[in-house]
Amino acid sequence: MRPSGREPNQMRAVTIERNVAQKAEGSCLVAFGNTKVFVTASVETTLPGWRRGSGLGWVTAEYGMLPRSTGTRTRREAAAGKQSGRTQEIQRLIGRSLRAVVDMAALGENQITLDCDVLEADGGTRTASITGAYVALHDAIQWLKARGLTKGEPLRDSVAAISCGIYRGTPVLDLDYLEDVEAHTDANFVLTGSGKFVEIQGTAEQEPFSRDELAALMALAESGISQLTEMQKVAIGG
Repeated sequence: MRPSGREPNQMRAVTIERNVAQKAEGSCLVAFGNTKVFVTASVETTLPGWRRGSGLGWVTAEYGMLPRSTGTRTRREAAAGKQSGRTQEIQRLIGRSLRAVVDMAALGENQITLDCDVLEADGGTRTASITGAYVALHDAIQWLKARGLTKGEPLRDSVAAISCGIYRGTPVLDLDYLEDVEAHTDANFVLTGSGKFVEIQGTAEQEPFSRDELAALMALAESGISQLTEMQKVAIGG
């Protein structure tokens, strides 16, 4: 029995709310159960120096956890003077995942930055961030298109992410914190709406996992991503 009482293939309740920030070109509040992430998309017509003059755009991301997103106060990384290795790894993952579905030539020489701020953390903050960031990215690109600042259709596909793991010997979908800390295997899957894999992160925390267990986790992930893709479509009205 999972701590939440969910079935092995059952996700937490997921909500995606658009347009929650008035000033950003795209924004989204996404919740996977008790995990809540606020995402904004900011458009800039300037690019990093290494990208200028290439005719190509750029999509990047930043990630952070608010001090009371956790059970006890977590010190702000700005106060510490540096980002943790975990923060850097997650924001790079978010950026890679979004760039996988963007045609940079069609985007033109514009940059979109996705800021993912964790309001509450109960496992799966990176997967919720990616799933919500796609919705904010979509709206930012629509903002650019409405002003004639793109060269065609920059979005080639949608993208979403979900966690899976082996909890007490059983492959399960969408781990919350209680499951995550006890899971023998923890994996994150990033897939496009058309079912192509962007990234798989899998780690045996205690016992090594088998090929059959990996296949079971992959099947759960594909089912979960399919559901998330439909929710994204509903959220953006498509």
